[in-house]
Amino acid sequence: MKNMVQQVVTLSNSVVMPLIGLGTFKIRGQEVIFKVTEAALNAGYRSFDTAAVYRNEDDLGKAFKKYVPEMGLKREDLFITSKLGPKDHGYEGCIEAFNLSLKRLQLEYLDLYLIHWPGVQKLQPEDPENQKRRNESWSALESLYKSGKVRAVGVSNYNISHLEDLLQHCSVIPHINQVEYHPHYQQKELKKYCDEHGIKIQAYSSLGTTVCNSPLLENSLVKEVAKKSCRTPAQVLLRWATQQGVGVLPKSTNMDHIFENYDLNFDLSEEDYKLIGSSNITKKYAWDSSIVI
Repeated sequence: MKNMVQQVVTLSNSVVMPLIGLGTFKIRGQEVIFKVTEAALNAGYRSFDTAAVYRNEDDLGKAFKKYVPEMGLKREDLFITSKLGPKDHGYEGCIEAFNLSLKRLQLEYLDLYLIHWPGVQKLQPEDPENQKRRNESWSALESLYKSGKVRAVGVSNYNISHLEDLLQHCSVIPHINQVEYHPHYQQKELKKYCDEHGIKIQAYSSLGTTVCNSPLLENSLVKEVAKKSCRTPAQVLLRWATQQGVGVLPKSTNMDHIFENYDLNFDLSEEDYKLIGSSNITKKYAWDSSIVI
């Protein structure tokens, strides 16, 4: 195992979360899940991000059961995140979905549980029922959090209007907002709002790899900094985020990439950091939640 420092961020409730986690979106099948989990643990990852809609919680649970004790680790060494699927919005539906995720993962508690999407499956984006049901879901997350079944709670794909509405009704402010965040989609206003309310940003699509031949990885500014730093474009993009205290969730089934994506123990110079963020491109590569009222 590589001896690398685990970069962390402290949430508003004092829970410590690794800045670098393994994303598992679209990674399915027991053989590949086992292979990826073993490699990630060996590389130093202690944070793993899944969701009900990823349909891999069962296999991840089996992989943790096998490799965590084999590597001399304990449950408390890991930080496991899952998310509420859009079909399960509502108080009772959320509680049931959470317990099912817990069962699939073979865990007694989760470290972080998120509302995956502000809308409800099969409802039109403009339907006011979306707002009602997601607030019911948040009440369920608060109950789970206060019961100790989850150490931190948050949301995903929430914009400022979604957060403003939530903050009017909640007794627990979200600890995390997991959103698309990278040099082509910096969401400065959203980050400022979250910073002001003690909500940490966690990034997905940091490498823009929801599209083929990622424009982020091929960006000339990123390549320039990578060459100068003797790093890969992916490492430079990930470090650009973590250097801001923004968590990242790179996903890969490539063993070399899994190790490289965790090896972020370097700093970008102020000049290089600003250069990467100076792109005049504004491009969203994943789904757009702003259509949901």
